[in-house]
Amino acid sequence: MVEQELKDGTKRWVEAFNRGDTAAVANFYTEDAKILPPNMEMVNGKQAIKAFWEGARAMGIRSMSLETLEVGIDGDLAYERGVSSVTIQPEGAQASTRRSKYIVILKRQTDGSWKLALDIWNSDLPQPA
Repeated sequence: MVEQELKDGTKRWVEAFNRGDTAAVANFYTEDAKILPPNMEMVNGKQAIKAFWEGARAMGIRSMSLETLEVGIDGDLAYERGVSSVTIQPEGAQASTRRSKYIVILKRQTDGSWKLALDIWNSDLPQPA
């Protein structure tokens, strides 16, 4: 039951991102959440995370899909491991798709909902030579 709730939350996160609603995306995170994007400094807090996702969209990330591969739950903490596919199309450029893998840590809130506390991903592409 909780596993399906978490998967449904991931689906709603993707829907919010794909329609460009970064305020809704940010609401999936705790106030003190952290994201750890590849090759960048850690992003701290819901408002900074909202700004990060706004920047990602401005740089050309147009759509994303996430596939949950594993969920684990222990009390008020849960994790989700999966793979993502991101379509990037900067203004005036050809679209490209990139795959990566991700892990998120979620915390159950006092109202019973689950929110993202930690979010990390990395690319499946090899490092440039």
